Amino acid sequence: MPRPKPALFDKKKIVAENRRARFDYAIETVYEAGIALTGTEVKSLRFGEGSIAESYAEVKDEQVWLVNSNIPEFSHGNRFNHEPRRPRKLLLHAREIGKLHGAVAREGMTLVPLAIYFNGKGRAKVELALAKGRKTHDKREHIKERDWKREAARLLRDRG
Repeated sequence: MPRPKPALFDKKKIVAENRRARFDYAIETVYEAGIALTGTEVKSLRFGEGSIAESYAEVKDEQVWLVNSNIPEFSHGNRFNHEPRRPRKLLLHAREIGKLHGAVAREGMTLVPLAIYFNGKGRAKVELALAKGRKTHDKREHIKERDWKREAARLLRDRG
């Protein structure tokens, strides 16, 4: 008897999701990365605030950085508050960083954050995708394919 496949990542509480990325990019591989945050950033995320709609990741000096993500200031943070749009370091293994750097440099791929969430241990994580940008005609094909699959499922459900 085959072993059941585990869930991709153990997501307990999704804070921010980039739903547009799955439409704009053809996703190749997905990585789970830790994120280096300050105390007020974690508190702000726990309240469900944060956005990664316009953000991306880049490899600089053998480190991966999450750029342009917005985590608003914590309401009770006073002088210890953080900058909302500062670059945040992503925590990955050196081998993973090497793979990402090679793919971005050689193959013209993009690092796109798909979601920020808290895992089962309460740690903030980023779901990072290695993706290729879709052209307009690819997007149209994707829409047609998705609609056809939906229609086929509807027909099978009604007849079978």
